[in-house]
Amino acid sequence: MAPAPNKEDLVGTWDYLEKGVDQIMNRLGEGVTMDTYMGIYTAVHNFCTSQKAMNTGGGGIIGNNSHRGGLDGHRSQVRNMLTSDDTAHLLGEDLYRNLKNYLKSHLALVFNQSKSHTDEALLTFYIREWNRYTTAAKYIHHLFRYLNRHWVKREVDEGKKDVYDVYTLHLVEWREELFMKINSNVMSSVLKMVEKQRHGETIEQAQIKSIVDSFVSLGLDETDSTKSTLDVYRYYFERPFLAATNAFYEQESAQFVAENSVVEYMKKADQRLKEEKEHVEMYLHPDIMNPLMKTCLEVLVTAHSVLLRDEFQVLLDNDRQADLARMYQLLSRITGGLEPLRTRFESHVRKAGLAAIDKVAPDGDSLDPKIYVDSLLEVHSQYQKLVDEAFGGESEFVRSLDNACKEFVNRNKVCKTGSTKSPELLAKYTDSLLKKGAKSPEEADLENMLIQVMTVFKYIEDKDVFQKFYSRMLAKRLVHTSSASDEAETSMIGKLKEACGFEYTNKLQRMFQDIITSKDLNSNYKDWQLKVLDDEDLKKAVDPTYQILGTGFWPLQPPNTAFIPPQDIVKTYERFQKFYFEKHSGRKLTWLWQLCKGEMKANYILNTKVPYTFQVSTYQMGMLLLFNDADVVSYDDIEKATALSSDWLDPNLGVFVKARVLLVEPEGAKPEHGTRYRLNHNFKNKKIKVNLNIAVKSEQKQEVEDTHKNIEEDRKLLMQSAIVRIMKSRKKMKHVQLVQETINQIKSRFTPKIPDIKKSIDQLIEKEYLERLESEELGYLA
Repeated sequence: MAPAPNKEDLVGTWDYLEKGVDQIMNRLGEGVTMDTYMGIYTAVHNFCTSQKAMNTGGGGIIGNNSHRGGLDGHRSQVRNMLTSDDTAHLLGEDLYRNLKNYLKSHLALVFNQSKSHTDEALLTFYIREWNRYTTAAKYIHHLFRYLNRHWVKREVDEGKKDVYDVYTLHLVEWREELFMKINSNVMSSVLKMVEKQRHGETIEQAQIKSIVDSFVSLGLDETDSTKSTLDVYRYYFERPFLAATNAFYEQESAQFVAENSVVEYMKKADQRLKEEKEHVEMYLHPDIMNPLMKTCLEVLVTAHSVLLRDEFQVLLDNDRQADLARMYQLLSRITGGLEPLRTRFESHVRKAGLAAIDKVAPDGDSLDPKIYVDSLLEVHSQYQKLVDEAFGGESEFVRSLDNACKEFVNRNKVCKTGSTKSPELLAKYTDSLLKKGAKSPEEADLENMLIQVMTVFKYIEDKDVFQKFYSRMLAKRLVHTSSASDEAETSMIGKLKEACGFEYTNKLQRMFQDIITSKDLNSNYKDWQLKVLDDEDLKKAVDPTYQILGTGFWPLQPPNTAFIPPQDIVKTYERFQKFYFEKHSGRKLTWLWQLCKGEMKANYILNTKVPYTFQVSTYQMGMLLLFNDADVVSYDDIEKATALSSDWLDPNLGVFVKARVLLVEPEGAKPEHGTRYRLNHNFKNKKIKVNLNIAVKSEQKQEVEDTHKNIEEDRKLLMQSAIVRIMKSRKKMKHVQLVQETINQIKSRFTPKIPDIKKSIDQLIEKEYLERLESEELGYLA
């Protein structure tokens, strides 16, 4: 390239610049020497700082429209007053205009060349020209820095529109002179390529990415040339792309559904959604992700949502977990997609729970608590797993599961008309876990089982019923020292406390405290005996263990029968009472004979090397000790000597006869007046220790009835105390509001019936705690 002309030769200078710009624009691959580069840079500087404008007239300096004639006198005076900055300003405008005109001419040629290309060839041509053009623009921008720093900056600062830095000018001209003319053809070619890919063909993804980048680069902020927007990209690329996507999947999904099953369609839709997401990551702009996914979901899922939901019940019935998970993933992504499924899921689980109970209790009669609880847990575990794995543990599906479980746990064939049977059976099942036995589980297994108990407990509505039965059974385990593990007992109480609060377990914890205190008391009693008894008395003395139980904490009742204890027992407990009252004056001890037990040696039995040991209740002990004085004792003598009522005497005699400890005369006679009992000297048993302290069914049934009576009484007191608390704080309240507030306060323990609450209110009015006011209002009486 020739050397730069004299700085005063503006026409020659532009000709020189135009050749340099053209070389960079069209032949940059041939290279630009440093001399040429510096020559162009200097020429730009010279053009902008030339003084020749001081002697040049006309509206322009150079260019196709330049006018070189002289100026009249008036214009000459204005011209002579121009400063050097003004001159540079005029020359900068000419240079900017000439560069702009050059770009228009160049892009017109590119547009004409583009007409001979279509489809992928057009994309290749567009990308090649774009890359060449933008690369050249960067070089030219650098060479025209002087123009940018002075004239362009000044124009922009003055708020002139349509003036940009040189690089931006290149983009603007590309957009106006080429892009606006061929973008529809380019976009059509892009969409054809994308459709090919959707049909499984391999395409040149990099081409689409380059097109996307080009469209994005053309988004210029008209108010601030230093900023860019996505407006061009969104209007000319994103909009037609989304429309084409919608049309493609609308047709494909309709055809696929017509020819395949719903399960296969879900797989196809899921695959298509993943593919579209991958396309965004590979060659599309991140901005399209949300609208593209929205478009795909609308066509692939929302349009077919009714069809998908109709398949939900079939999948549930056949436990198709993977397909359910796929359906959840699809419908969870559209508004309101899951709500109908949650309703159907809840109904399905409830029916499954009821069916499971019907299966184990066809007649709805009493059944083994373990079988009952296992049936409840089996249903819950199955659908909890489904919720976790297929529905991702989604909170609303968890709520549906909870609602369904609460329904079939509290209202099933076993519960019949009431909801108290489930907590009773759960308490009995818990008792079987925590009680010593041949099949007692290992510590770790026991802890897991207790966690499962709490799972069912969570759904129990009448938690007060569970508490009452559980506390009675705990009392028996503690009194009879039959707990499998103190750690497990403590763990269970801790779980109940966490679920229901301190008040729920307060008495249970106090029961444990009494047992610990009793252990210390027994130790002190033994020390006391050593001091007050001589060696002979110590040898004859019974070795007792006492438990002192607080009346207000233990759910135990005094004996409901008279009883005359044997003299050996009388001496023993009188001795203990003397010791106890020395330590605690003013207290009263009530002996719970029905819970006392002991061991007796059977030294009378023939043909045994080691005498049998009988484990008996104190009532049974009083009966058997009568046979120390005679081998045969009549029913009347036993009744007179023990003073036991027939409700206790008859069943225990039945236990002795069944175990063949006693023989009845005459044979087969019932326990009644005239029947005699003979000691069986030929008694045999596989075990050396024989447990005769067996609860009879009638006794157990009576205990259950008593427990339910106590529950009803406790509920009345709980309702009344809640009503008084509410009224004490409110002073006045509408009747309807008081009923609702009472329900809210005690529903965590049980669900009260409205007639019962009204009855409690009436009772409190009679007791003058409340009074009736006008307009169905109630008032509190201090």
